[in-house]
Amino acid sequence: MPYFVTPNLTVQGLSNNFARVKSHPVFEKLRIFAPGPTPVPEEVLAVLSRSPLHHRTKEFSQVLGNVREGLKYLFQTEQPVYLLAASGSGAMEATIVNLFSQGDEVLAVNGGKFGERWGKIAARYGLQVHTIEVPWGQAVSTDSIASALKAHPKIKGVLFQASETSTGAFHPVKEVAETVRAHSDALVVVDAITALGVVNLPMDEWKLDAVVSGSQKALMLPPGLAFLALSQKAHAARKESKLPKFYFDLNAEDKAMGTGQTAWTTAVSLISGLEIILQNIQKAGLPALFAFHERLAGATRAGVKAMGLKLFAPDAPSAAVTAVEVPPSIDDGKKIVSYLRDRFAITIAGGQDQYKGKIFRIGHLGFYDELDILTILGALEICLRALGHECTPGAGVGAASTFFLEAKA
Repeated sequence: MPYFVTPNLTVQGLSNNFARVKSHPVFEKLRIFAPGPTPVPEEVLAVLSRSPLHHRTKEFSQVLGNVREGLKYLFQTEQPVYLLAASGSGAMEATIVNLFSQGDEVLAVNGGKFGERWGKIAARYGLQVHTIEVPWGQAVSTDSIASALKAHPKIKGVLFQASETSTGAFHPVKEVAETVRAHSDALVVVDAITALGVVNLPMDEWKLDAVVSGSQKALMLPPGLAFLALSQKAHAARKESKLPKFYFDLNAEDKAMGTGQTAWTTAVSLISGLEIILQNIQKAGLPALFAFHERLAGATRAGVKAMGLKLFAPDAPSAAVTAVEVPPSIDDGKKIVSYLRDRFAITIAGGQDQYKGKIFRIGHLGFYDELDILTILGALEICLRALGHECTPGAGVGAASTFFLEAKA
């Protein structure tokens, strides 16, 4: 929401490369188009502003029960979904420590910053990690999964992303799960942090064994909650796990769940906000939610291509985030991020690691609509032209508008 800005106030962190121009002389409207955190709906902000419920009361237990049922609907599972006061990485670590033991072999798909994280967490706990290196911007092939499982028949888990946030690529979750089951008894472990609530991931139907996510993505909340759902097969594997665990011990969560509580002091305000989000998701229905995100993604891709830009993951684009190659006419993509921030108070994401300055990323998961997409594309057009990239004024916005007009509502 807009906030008051004192005239002539120096805002820390602004680039010196561009003159600050505000759209309003008194108020400045902040807009975030990163793939997380994402904007929060006003009705949820109202809930978050209230004094928090105590986490050991009947009132909060009722909220918690509603949320747990709503999460089962979202994950498309009959199994309980664990709520952890952590970021999504906390749910990733909880998965490792509850399902595996030191020395266990796992297969990690490294196709970006977060695929790399799976391997790092597993290695830190003494697991033997076999890695499939996937070029950034591409999806993993099922043939490479099958080959790795044949070469290492003792693999107990296959760890991969649904949507690789750092590259804008989507991995073929259903096909990977089918390949794993055809060649081994390994657990199928999916990071759905930027995929849950964006694309169809029917956990039980596709026999996914562990699915993790976080609050600050398509669930339209501030950071601070992580989610983990496990299959019956994964629950059986928990009994064999010998890794140390305390805060992320799911046995403690099971005991607390039986009494309508959580094991530790949880993020009660976020859970209260989540109750509203999940109620609205259930009213809309999952098919409509997935179709809406695909429409926003399709319009974004159409818009950037109309500006003469190339998608970074053209063959496997994610519906959560669009990664775009920086054009040759701009020597450093960080200038794009800085210009949008300094000129319009718009936040997008840049590239990571070896792709810093080479790509930028636009998030469109969660609390966005068609007009938001037209806004970011219009601002991007101004930015690109100011930085020396030639494109027809209105080309991106026009392409997105046409896409929305022709796409099914």
